[in-house]
Amino acid sequence: MTSLEIVHLINREDQKVARAVAKEANRIARIIDQVVEALKLGGRVFYIGAGTSGRLGVLDATEMPPTFGVSSKTFQGVIAGGWKALRMSVERAEDDQLSIGRELKRRGLCESDVLIGLSASGKTPFVLAAMRVAKQIGARCFGITCSQNPKMASLADETVVLRVGPEAVAGSSRMKCGTGQKMVLNAISTGSMIRLGRVYEGLMIDMQPKSRKLKRRAVLIISEIARVDKATAERALRKARGNIRRAILSLGSGIVNRPKPESKKK
Repeated sequence: MTSLEIVHLINREDQKVARAVAKEANRIARIIDQVVEALKLGGRVFYIGAGTSGRLGVLDATEMPPTFGVSSKTFQGVIAGGWKALRMSVERAEDDQLSIGRELKRRGLCESDVLIGLSASGKTPFVLAAMRVAKQIGARCFGITCSQNPKMASLADETVVLRVGPEAVAGSSRMKCGTGQKMVLNAISTGSMIRLGRVYEGLMIDMQPKSRKLKRRAVLIISEIARVDKATAERALRKARGNIRRAILSLGSGIVNRPKPESKKK
């Protein structure tokens, strides 16, 4: 095949992923509801996986604090093989059923938490062991897989089954299955943050503007919501010490001087 033919093939296969996720929309929405309920009660969300699945869980959890302003403990990713497995393949780690119990105990998993197992095959020993621990403790437990008959279904309160079909390269679940899992994680984490009021009209009002780029974005968010010019928004952000939500509220309450709106013509 030519390079272009390969791209077209992979792209055709990738288009099946969005349809597979759409078919699980109701189940994903129910998981979001459970995550929201748990977070309201002070619970946390744990993503458990090995290989690509584990890396995707760690990625999603890591992005939550800067994007939505939550604690780094609110969403936690646990990958078989530990941090070393984020940089290189540690294939045998997925068969380790003992270490995950110790790790979850160290992190204080309790009945108010949510555990989401990620496994393309639906039978990864490391993930199943974590789900058993969650069930024994009484924590909410969910699964995300691409297997039509996953073992994890017997341990999960809900199991998202993504019927993405065979991979373009047989057995390479880092492709369509990985893409599908990433889409579901995006929906669960972002959906729960929206439900909890950390997004206003599609804007990240709890984002942490710690870089120049994010500070510029924060100014634009404040300017759009508060309907002020960029200079006023920047001044409000500075007085709010980088807190976007506080800056917006200060403009609304008159703490920061706002330019007077033009009088409407009769």
